[in-house]
Amino acid sequence: MRILLVEDDALLGDALQVGLRQAGHAVDWVRDGVSAGTALATGDYAAVVLDLGLPRMDGLDVLRHLRAKKKTLPVLILTARDTVDDRIRGLDAGADDYLVKPFDLGELNARLRALLRRAGGQPSPVLAAGDVTLDPAMRRVVCEGREVELSAKEYALLHALMQQPGRALSRAQLEEHLYAWGDEIGSNTVEVYIHHLRRKLGADAIRTLRGIGYVIAKSGSH
Repeated sequence: MRILLVEDDALLGDALQVGLRQAGHAVDWVRDGVSAGTALATGDYAAVVLDLGLPRMDGLDVLRHLRAKKKTLPVLILTARDTVDDRIRGLDAGADDYLVKPFDLGELNARLRALLRRAGGQPSPVLAAGDVTLDPAMRRVVCEGREVELSAKEYALLHALMQQPGRALSRAQLEEHLYAWGDEIGSNTVEVYIHHLRRKLGADAIRTLRGIGYVIAKSGSH
């Protein structure tokens, strides 16, 4: 999943970027409200992790502008503003969840997983497609009863496909899930990871639709 991180504190932002990437996300990090607005207007994100006390434009204003444009992507607020009134203002402005600093990175990732799950209409935290199951909380993939070890990029690509089983995703769409700003993208990178996944999950686990993209079968379909 591609996440927009909006945090002006350099140390915290760096730690969050590392933690979110370790959780399998591609992360774009901006440090002020105006840059956040520009990124949201031009990028395609699965969710936003948003600080409130930002330079150039307050986080609440970023959120209000986002919701005024009818964009429904999940927003998780991070802030040192810990009064009840502050939380109410954030939620009323359109936030989906609220986490007060200091916080535990594990809790942030769990809340983010829950927001992404709800946004995707997934009642269960465990994803299933064909003979494959994926548990985002444990970062555990099982195929035909055996646990499969995947690299970070292999996991991210499989996660993207399994969130929409039966639907083809283009190479460009998959690259959006795999890479953040500044990451070098090879011309055949997606194809290489698809090849690795087929080797580990079975040749028929992921189908190629020529001229369209890649699709993983729904559970029960062969």
